[in-house]
Amino acid sequence: MNVRTLLVVLLFLFPVASWAQGYADLGGSAEGFDVPQRGYQFDFPKDHGPHPSYRIEWWYLTANLQGADGRDYGIQWTLFRSALKPAETQSWQSPQLWMGHAAVTTPDTHYFAERLSRGGIGQAGVTAQPFEAWIDEWRMAGLDFDALTLSANGANFGYNLSLNAQDPLVFHGDAGYSVKSADGQASYYYSQPSYAVEGVLHLPEGDVAVTGEGWLDREWSSQPLASDQSGWDWFSLSFEDGTKLMAFRLRGGRGDFTSATWIDAEGTAVALPDGSASFTSLETARVAGRDVPVQWRVTLPDRGVDVEVSALTPNAWMATRFEYWEGPVTVSGSHKGRGYLEMTGY
Repeated sequence: MNVRTLLVVLLFLFPVASWAQGYADLGGSAEGFDVPQRGYQFDFPKDHGPHPSYRIEWWYLTANLQGADGRDYGIQWTLFRSALKPAETQSWQSPQLWMGHAAVTTPDTHYFAERLSRGGIGQAGVTAQPFEAWIDEWRMAGLDFDALTLSANGANFGYNLSLNAQDPLVFHGDAGYSVKSADGQASYYYSQPSYAVEGVLHLPEGDVAVTGEGWLDREWSSQPLASDQSGWDWFSLSFEDGTKLMAFRLRGGRGDFTSATWIDAEGTAVALPDGSASFTSLETARVAGRDVPVQWRVTLPDRGVDVEVSALTPNAWMATRFEYWEGPVTVSGSHKGRGYLEMTGY
């Protein structure tokens, strides 16, 4: 039995709820795990690496790209870590589970792929210095977060990209302590939202040279949602004047909880509290058998933002083990630009 076959067998032996604990039940119990605390002092490069005593963590990169063929593209590269218990062992008994997602979105098509691994055997993981995150042959790597190489592939797509940071890291919420509900659930959350990107996409019609801008999110927690919160709408928007906006809405039975971070053209971030941003669905599309908002009005009155956010293609559905919508968007209105939108729970 080869390693991949053995992995598949072992994954099927794990209850599906084990994965759901990390990705679908983010409001579940955090008993036994560490939980984020206000006042945490980030330690780099250590914090670029994994935190196995927390239940859920991700390294999440998206990029808006333009091809030498004149078309717009988007890419996603994500590595998720989910823990069955707060420990790590270098064997098949590791309680750390890994899941990778990669995608390329064109104006016409959305390609995606998924990889799964158990921790402890070297098939997937993250090291802090030099930085490397991987699952199988998919890689995000560099001496640190300032300069990275990125690669992934699927049945009908692939990419090889280089990323160079143009501005400092951004810390969301209270110095990286990002509150997610009125009950106080929170995560540690920071980003590098200012990568210059160049490289090649490998598509069925041939290779396409691309350039553009990338945004990397780092987040970890053990209970980032309240028990009544069913999903979220998350926006990362880069405007033509050099300013940027991260904003999200968490949908719950007791109403929405929102948060936003305004980033000026020099990279200085200002966190804005619940209620500062508003989100209105303007148009939906039938995607994967459900109605999904593909055009939004987003407002941030404190910064004079009143924009329409439109999907490059409505069909950017990630039909992975835990399904969601993720794709590039264009921005018009008070500010013009581009960005990425993620929607879960539809």
